[in-house]
Amino acid sequence: MLKKLFALMKPFIKPLAATTLALVLFFSQAQGAWAASGGRIGGGSFRAPSRTVAPSRTYSPPEGYGGYGGGYGGYYPGGGFGFPFLVPIFGVGGGFGGLFTILIFISIAGFLVRSFRAAQSDGSGYDLASPTVSVTKLQVGLLSEARSLQADLNRIAEIADTGTSAGLAQVLQESTLALLRHPEYWVYAGGQTQLTSLASAENQFNHLSLAERSKFSSETLSNYDNLLRHAEAKKALAAAGDLAMLDQAPGEYIVVTFLVAAQGKQQLPAINNSQDLRQAISQLGSVPSDNLLALEVLWTPQAEGDTLSSDDVIAQYPDLKLV
Repeated sequence: MLKKLFALMKPFIKPLAATTLALVLFFSQAQGAWAASGGRIGGGSFRAPSRTVAPSRTYSPPEGYGGYGGGYGGYYPGGGFGFPFLVPIFGVGGGFGGLFTILIFISIAGFLVRSFRAAQSDGSGYDLASPTVSVTKLQVGLLSEARSLQADLNRIAEIADTGTSAGLAQVLQESTLALLRHPEYWVYAGGQTQLTSLASAENQFNHLSLAERSKFSSETLSNYDNLLRHAEAKKALAAAGDLAMLDQAPGEYIVVTFLVAAQGKQQLPAINNSQDLRQAISQLGSVPSDNLLALEVLWTPQAEGDTLSSDDVIAQYPDLKLV
């Protein structure tokens, strides 16, 4: 019985074994190709900004008009903003003065409302009660010949002060400047900006950060909120596989991602070519420290000898387009 069953299955054994071996090799190589080390620099806080508000001016009635409860200096006895002037036109202390006082009261109430609103603003239209926050993602894919860019980002990560707004602004300026120095290696780019409220900005920023960091097999270098960490690079390279180690063709890439949360509207231009990309990088790098809420600079690969193939870029960064 067993011999008959084996004889029936024998023609299918070799094709099945070949198919299984091919699938194993395919998925093992794909997993290795998609695993790449990454670096991370950043920090920040989404607390409401503290701004100095100019003291509001106090309303002073003209001389001879008395106080709010004392009438208009004898011109309208028993009037002012007290009870008699709120009586209809022919009431006590009424006449035309009652209607006139009501109109004055409405005008002063409008003035007080405008003063209250001005106290919530810094004079430039920035509402402290519900500020607008721009959450921006800018990504650039470069040819792997730009190895000095990796060295620049590694150096910035090692010495950066990521615990203050001024330090984060310096990180943003230096990293965008390092990118601007390698325009001949720019290949892919993409960017987006979402305007949201301060209450929702942190959630949106963290969502983008987790999505990008999940593409790394390991964060081999990280400086976040002044906490510097080094991971074992050999483990990340082992996860990437021998195929990635041996593939040193010019088709390898480096991908740098900027995540920036800033007060106000920081809309990036549409990126269709290298000139648009240069403008977007320069605009992002010029965000002042007073407006900068949070920043992350991510790049992959980070570990020396690690690679990122064109297939990796297509699979992991489908929104990027040629520039």
